[in-house]
Amino acid sequence: MTEKQIMTDVLIVGAGTAGLTAAVYAARAGKSVKLVEQYLQGGQIINASHVENFPGFESIAGFEFAEALYNQAIKMGAEIAYDKVTGLHDYGYHKGVQTEYGGELLAKTVILATGARVRPLGLDNEDKFIGAGVSYCATCDGAFFKDKNVAVVGGGNTALDDALVLSSTSKNVYLIHRSKTCSAEKRLLEKLQEHKNVHFLLESEVTALNGTDKLESLNVRDNVSQTEQVLDVEAVFIAIGHIPDNKAFAALVELDAYGYIKTDENCATSCPGIFAAGDGRAKKVRQLTTAAADGTEAALAACDYIDLL
Repeated sequence: MTEKQIMTDVLIVGAGTAGLTAAVYAARAGKSVKLVEQYLQGGQIINASHVENFPGFESIAGFEFAEALYNQAIKMGAEIAYDKVTGLHDYGYHKGVQTEYGGELLAKTVILATGARVRPLGLDNEDKFIGAGVSYCATCDGAFFKDKNVAVVGGGNTALDDALVLSSTSKNVYLIHRSKTCSAEKRLLEKLQEHKNVHFLLESEVTALNGTDKLESLNVRDNVSQTEQVLDVEAVFIAIGHIPDNKAFAALVELDAYGYIKTDENCATSCPGIFAAGDGRAKKVRQLTTAAADGTEAALAACDYIDLL
């Protein structure tokens, strides 16, 4: 380490709910904190029109929730850099976090809170039509398709929330889900069923995205009758889950078969001094509350680790 290099106590990769919560707790413990975020602070929750399952809030916009948490972390003294983390190194008593533009950042401990990226359908034309009818965020892009026919693919909370957002502006909303029942919360499903312009295509899946320069229709197969129909829509919003983004850390921390980071109950990874929190960690439940809980646990564990150095 050269004289000009600054050693941060806790370096957090990712500024979603888990990362920002970890920043708040580590800063409150008197540690120096730096967040490194590749995109926009707040994580996936900024795409939610309403958050109604976080204790203390009957209803709050996802962006408003994320902004409040970010402001709290910064007010506590955390710093943030917008960069892509490309690698991780273990130097024993300190760690090195390699970034695309800022070089290597040094820290006594690292918390990996990278979350997970959206899972694509994997069909031809999907990448080609991104921004031209294919979207992964109804809150972001739904307004572009006012009074148009649109589709949502998925059956979880995100998919149904997307369909609910679209139902207020789009002409018809087709919810396409490969299973017989939706896994979303019952209350959300009941609310969506009240909208007459929402049509459920269950036990069905999209087999093709059609169009020339933009999306014009979908091929949808009924998996029970094995029949296929062409659905004329101008947009499809894909919400079929996420994929952990942990490849840059695979050489240093142990991942499970699905690419999630293995940790103990204190969010410690297989490498001492490196912790993981949020949706990128191997666990059963992935909710806003569990992301915040992970951030708390990882931050306090990191602080204890530093105090023992």
